[in-house]
Amino acid sequence: MSIPTEPIGSIPRPAALLAVLSAHAAGEADDAALAAAQEAAVRETIRRMEEAGSPVVTDGEQSKPSFATYPIGGTDLAGDGVVIPFADGHQRQLPVITAGPFGYAVHADRYLRAALPHANVPVKQAVIAPSALSLLYPPGGIDGYSQAAFLDDLADEAEADIRGCLDAGAHAVQLDFTEGRLSLKLDPSGGVLDAFIALNNRVLERFTQAERARIGVHTCPGGDQDSTHSLDIDYTGLLPKLFQLKAGNFYLQLASEPDPDKVLAVIADHLPPTARVFIGVTDPINPEIETPEQVRDRVLRAARHLPADRLGTCDDCGFAPFADDTSTSRDTAFAKIAARIQGTALAAIDLGL
Repeated sequence: MSIPTEPIGSIPRPAALLAVLSAHAAGEADDAALAAAQEAAVRETIRRMEEAGSPVVTDGEQSKPSFATYPIGGTDLAGDGVVIPFADGHQRQLPVITAGPFGYAVHADRYLRAALPHANVPVKQAVIAPSALSLLYPPGGIDGYSQAAFLDDLADEAEADIRGCLDAGAHAVQLDFTEGRLSLKLDPSGGVLDAFIALNNRVLERFTQAERARIGVHTCPGGDQDSTHSLDIDYTGLLPKLFQLKAGNFYLQLASEPDPDKVLAVIADHLPPTARVFIGVTDPINPEIETPEQVRDRVLRAARHLPADRLGTCDDCGFAPFADDTSTSRDTAFAKIAARIQGTALAAIDLGL
């Protein structure tokens, strides 16, 4: 397509998979049954994305427990980490590690390699940004394992996570950086955000310019159970620093923004000269399914601020970043994806591309 369009990541898990996940957690289904249910869900998810006309697909994160915690299964953890409050009152809490050295139990290329045989178009892979996993280190420290040593290990593992996906043939690798906007809620001074940017760049700088052209960063105000954690934080505090990240692509939530023109003006002022920005044109939290014409108009508005040859489209966020989030149906998710694809094509026609 003349204007590229890509999914962000997660799709709600089908009822059959959720049932096996529950049975597996209760000891009533074995690992083989779970693996079979996950493979079936991945296969169906990719099929439905392709049927919607998606030029790039993902596995819908059908095998991930969540977008953030997939690397830490089997790690020595405690449950008293950072609490993430959402606008509707519910919370998610991160764990903390209790010992070192830190290593990933699962790398994302495992999901990519499982998805590739089912796809007839390029496959994109989402990974968690190292900045999010930096929150796993307990504030009180760990005897014999300093925070500096932890960050060294984390940077090495995050590099391996990205590089493994590039080497396995990912069309693009997307770092999920939802904690960027949240950091300004937790620390309005911006010090935490600066530390996040520095850590992520510490990893991104290990890649060549050609490799970084296939690496992107996604940010949004969080999406879980039809609620967000930081939509009340003004984008203008995040975007100038976000664009300091050494990535070739940026995937930005925009459809749910109350003043998109204000945000687009900031993007136009700060977007790096060689980067592409994918703007969110569908809102996974809103149950109303966008029409292709609404999507088209959102793209055309963006094109009034930004060069059309540096634009792409995406969904604002994943549709179910946590496996237990059933607030959006699969049918709604795929209908929104189809509207995004059709509306992007309409905008390309209007722009003469």
